[in-house]
Amino acid sequence: MGKNEDFAHNDIASRSRREKAVGLAKFAWNRGITAAELLDMPDDRLRKLARAADANPPSTRETWTIAAGLIDEKDQWAAAHPDRAEAQRTHADEKIMWVKKPIEPWL
Repeated sequence: MGKNEDFAHNDIASRSRREKAVGLAKFAWNRGITAAELLDMPDDRLRKLARAADANPPSTRETWTIAAGLIDEKDQWAAAHPDRAEAQRTHADEKIMWVKKPIEPWL
């Protein structure tokens, strides 16, 4: 590696980032978390989600942005192939653990 190369943006780091993003996207998609919901999560919740997905939490939002793009791709694919087993979310009931609905006022 040359002295002007940035490790965070070389080919090895990019592959590693994508691999981690794939795992995070699979975990989130199976729980019904949308790309927008993922990107709206605060950092502490993203760290918990990464740990629940058996991944070390990414140090930047770049990996989460890649994961969100993968979720969008999977959503489009699942909509086009609704009868395929891979288009079924396996843990959609767990979404509430990650994405909280806004509390409605009493009045």
